[in-house]
Amino acid sequence: MPGGRRVAAVTDARFDVAAGECLALIGESGCGKSVLASALLGLLPGNAQTAGAAHLGDLDLLGADERTLARTVRGRLVGLVPQSPAAHLTPVRTVRSQLEETVAALTATRGRAALRAAAEAAAERAAFPADHLDRHPHQLSGGLAQRAATALALVGDAPLLLADEPTTGLDRDLVDRTVDELRRHVDEAGEAGGSGRGLLMITHDLAAAERIADRVAVMYAGRIVELAAAEDFFGLPGPRHPYSRGLLQALPGRAFTPIPGMPPELGDLPDGCAFAARCDRATGTCAAAPPPGTVACHHPHLPEDVRA
Repeated sequence: MPGGRRVAAVTDARFDVAAGECLALIGESGCGKSVLASALLGLLPGNAQTAGAAHLGDLDLLGADERTLARTVRGRLVGLVPQSPAAHLTPVRTVRSQLEETVAALTATRGRAALRAAAEAAAERAAFPADHLDRHPHQLSGGLAQRAATALALVGDAPLLLADEPTTGLDRDLVDRTVDELRRHVDEAGEAGGSGRGLLMITHDLAAAERIADRVAVMYAGRIVELAAAEDFFGLPGPRHPYSRGLLQALPGRAFTPIPGMPPELGDLPDGCAFAARCDRATGTCAAAPPPGTVACHHPHLPEDVRA
């Protein structure tokens, strides 16, 4: 950063995504979710540094060079539904031409008629209307651009899909259809006798996460503070980390109670728990770093708390 400052945008992120599984990564804006996804695809800005490892099979994504990422990883091993789809679409090309080019690059489909049919099939999977295929990106609404980006991401049938806010700009019916298609993308290889595909879905939409996720990872101030089975997280006993519980209780269908305060700046994080200043369970113990494990909290909620 200017002046030689460093910001730890993501720290000690430890998780796995199995074939046939959807892991939903949730948290407030600015907590590091999209930075993590960009790191996996080598899309961070030039001043960023990474450490550690991110294994996809035998390949370490963090250690891969640009040639490997461009020719082997992006689109083929890892598909991306970007957070800002309009910025990822070529402005002077129609959606159809971009889909056909992607089909030609990532599949064995050849011939003008076959490419046209495959592009239309990809658009249908993402609920992109066929009568808009010959439009340019500037002629699309935000929701249509999102569906076009989703269609492009699904073309390569990659074993891992990163979906960064894939429901932005969509109405509720299209949200449900989009996440159902993403879930189908995860399951269909397993139904064909394979092991399925993995999906890492970054989202603010907790209803969408509840609809398709197998597990939930909660990120706060650059750290994953809780990993839990979706059934337990959204049902009983519920989340164990106070921040996770606060996210659910802020929903209109629940208590509709906001979490007090604001997240800390990533460049000025406390030595202990980053959520302590906003937490009604905090004590002096929280001045120390939380213990490692699936719940990064000194005072997590326990099942007996729910029964009480």
